[in-house]
Amino acid sequence: MKIDLTETTSSKINQALVSARRAIGTPAIGMVLTLVVVTDEENAYDALKSAGDASREHPSRIIAVIKRVSRSPRARRDARLDAEVRVGSDAGTGETVVLRLHGELANHAQSVVLPLLLPDAPVVVWWPEDAPSDPAKDPLGALAQRRITDTYSAELPLEELAVRAATYSPGDTDLAWTRITPWRSMLAAALDQQPAEVIGATVEGESDNPSCELLAMWLADRLDVPVERTISEGPGLTAVRMETKNGVIVLDRADGSLATLSMQNQPDRAVALKRRDTAELLAEELRRLDPDNTYASAVKFGVDRLHAGGEVKAAPIEGPVEKADKAAEAKAPAAKKAPAKKAASK
Repeated sequence: MKIDLTETTSSKINQALVSARRAIGTPAIGMVLTLVVVTDEENAYDALKSAGDASREHPSRIIAVIKRVSRSPRARRDARLDAEVRVGSDAGTGETVVLRLHGELANHAQSVVLPLLLPDAPVVVWWPEDAPSDPAKDPLGALAQRRITDTYSAELPLEELAVRAATYSPGDTDLAWTRITPWRSMLAAALDQQPAEVIGATVEGESDNPSCELLAMWLADRLDVPVERTISEGPGLTAVRMETKNGVIVLDRADGSLATLSMQNQPDRAVALKRRDTAELLAEELRRLDPDNTYASAVKFGVDRLHAGGEVKAAPIEGPVEKADKAAEAKAPAAKKAPAKKAASK
């Protein structure tokens, strides 16, 4: 069931939701969270489809926020809210509200969304693209317990990954991290089967792929070893090799679907390691609403991003404060500089 509302208010949208539920015979609310999707008109269809598919595992109220900002001075003044309410088969297992904010109202989206949140239910905000530099300080992000971004959709993914590290707050996560969950599980299981000290590792994948960088950072952080980053044609992440004192452990996925796990003195094993779609990634992230400390440790670990042959080193990613301090230090006279302290090696 769909209801279109033009030049409406949050109160009228709530009334439409109640009327729609009664009309289809489901007056009770059985949803577990509110998922706010911040997108644009061009990407709204794909984002809503992924959110709807994910809601089959996590029944939720989906609120899509589409900002319609015009460059015309008159259009900027003409604030207007249009909405579309979807309930029943048109909204998966929950409810969907599509908000189109026109004019100056687009700058105050949180005031429109706040009355539509489910009472006493967690809030998750997802930016499929064009995420703010600091999601926790964004007006919509401030309403949420979890904030989901996707560095892979950025124009410069590695620079975006550095921004995520510099502005990380508990509750932040990224779909580039979610994409490597099966890889992390398989590598951890391989080390359980063949416990041995790891002395080095290599991560192979496409250039400018944030998932490859995050996996390299995770390995370097957890194993305290140098991790070499090499480039391949893809698709995505293609191989990981871990050098141990008992031999080499190799997880190789050349076709983006089926991988081969090779270990010393054991037969090669085929492993299903397909590339997952956005709905699967989103559903995984909605399973947990507490801060992901493993992601926080990996993304803030830092990486010296070099081309093929580069190594991941224990150098923290610089944020705005550190960069400003370095710039001030460079301008100071050499005679007045205090002796630099040696960085402690990890």
